[in-house]
Amino acid sequence: MSTTEPVPEQTGRTGGDLVVESLTALGADTVFGLPGQHALGIFDALRRSALRYVGLRVENNAGFAADAYARATHGVAPLLVSTGPGALMTLPALQEAAAGSAAVLAIGSQVPLAGMGGGRHGYLHELGDQSASFRGVVKSVHTARTASQIPSAVAAAWESALSVPHGPVWLEIPQDVLLAEVEIPPVTGLRATPRELPPRPELIAAAASRLAGARRPVILAGGGVVRAGAEAELLALAERLRAPVATTFGGKGAFPWEHPLSLQSWLEDRHTTAFLEEADTLLVVGSGLGELSSNYHTFRPRGRVVQIEADLGKLEANHAALGIHADARAALAALVEEVGEREPAGAGDAHEPEAAVADLLARVRDRIAGQRLDLEQQLLTSVREALPPGAVSCWDMTILAYWAWSAFDPGATNALHSAQGAGGLGYGFPAALGVAAADPARPVLAVSGDGGAMYSLAELATARQYDAPVTWLIVDDGGYGILREYMTDAFGTATATELARPDFAALAESFGVPAVRSSPERLREDLAAALAAPGPSVVVLPARLRMFAPTHQGS
Repeated sequence: MSTTEPVPEQTGRTGGDLVVESLTALGADTVFGLPGQHALGIFDALRRSALRYVGLRVENNAGFAADAYARATHGVAPLLVSTGPGALMTLPALQEAAAGSAAVLAIGSQVPLAGMGGGRHGYLHELGDQSASFRGVVKSVHTARTASQIPSAVAAAWESALSVPHGPVWLEIPQDVLLAEVEIPPVTGLRATPRELPPRPELIAAAASRLAGARRPVILAGGGVVRAGAEAELLALAERLRAPVATTFGGKGAFPWEHPLSLQSWLEDRHTTAFLEEADTLLVVGSGLGELSSNYHTFRPRGRVVQIEADLGKLEANHAALGIHADARAALAALVEEVGEREPAGAGDAHEPEAAVADLLARVRDRIAGQRLDLEQQLLTSVREALPPGAVSCWDMTILAYWAWSAFDPGATNALHSAQGAGGLGYGFPAALGVAAADPARPVLAVSGDGGAMYSLAELATARQYDAPVTWLIVDDGGYGILREYMTDAFGTATATELARPDFAALAESFGVPAVRSSPERLREDLAAALAAPGPSVVVLPARLRMFAPTHQGS
């Protein structure tokens, strides 16, 4: 029997209306979520608002959708959930949003005010200190205990989420506060001013001097460039310095893939790591040089490092540098103004940066070619050729995604999203639904393995309900392919990696979602047809893939 008090019939505006009015006043037009008993005050208020609601079937998936919406729009994505289990189910998604700097504003309900802070006990979904579960994950935690506090609390949370660096925040409001009728006028004049983070002039001057005087400057661009929308400034600086540019996996699309100065994204490659190490000045912008970006912490720079990073905790966290705590766009724009333009050394000169880039990429291609991984490269090529111009792809933690991090041309800026920040399974399909909500006219591709797909099957109903233009490619290899390969390499055999799974195509069709079983030979054609068709679709590819051999130091 529920111990929660019955929900009274509402006749006027409530605390829930203050929530949706506050979000609307701050500029929101879309919210994600899943209703629950304590949060019904907010959900009832949605019908009296102009906000578009996108409801998913699992709170974690709603969080992934909000994450990708925030990345796609460079804005705030409100996420509405209930107390206890509903709130806690968002934690993996919020961890990913924190790692990927996605501005998700998670608003959850709480037990009635009498049950908070050691008062009355025994409420459904009750947690002793619900907000404590979020403090180690999100940027900030907020609570509104009265109706009059709601607008200011929503504005403070919005401001925090969108301040540099972007990130998720948590706001909770008791059930009875959400349900209580209010006499407060409708919220219209609410404002939030996200904190900007300009660079200090003396640091820009020092960095510009180092870069201008460098013989072999190189740039490593991370996800902070994409989140800041600093692609144009990065391109201008690279061309002014004639500096080769590598992008991290989170920074894919920050620099044109086929540009003569593009080192692309082969960061798990010793040739690329050595190239970065040999720079006499390496500019790292929007990256903390974490595990993946540093080739599993084997990167050892021999020259000087300049690091631009908006997250203070990542500044010089892994390597000594001239650290500039600043937004990537503001800092790069200042550097473009400060540095002079380098002159070319002469046509055909082996020391020309363009020639060095071409040589490196040729060596990477030769290394991969020697591993006889034609199937994996064929599949990536098929995916790339099937994607129409402007399409976005969202990748789960699966072998083909590991390939995509290094070898896939996203085709445009901010056009590839993946879960490599926190690395939880199940990101790809709900993230694609979030991107589709941001721009329903643009086709979106989601890529999952069969193991990751099992996390998101319920969202086939969501895709059908909203007629989302999302094509879901499921690479079915019968288990957790990455873990199978890791365990076989480490122990000689794999344990707990093989999975029974459904007929994905038949299951999709039972949801009313068209599906096709494909093959490597037909993949490009099948994907292109699915992406061109209206609404959601599924393409199932039975294939057992391998990862390319690791090339970090000592391997």
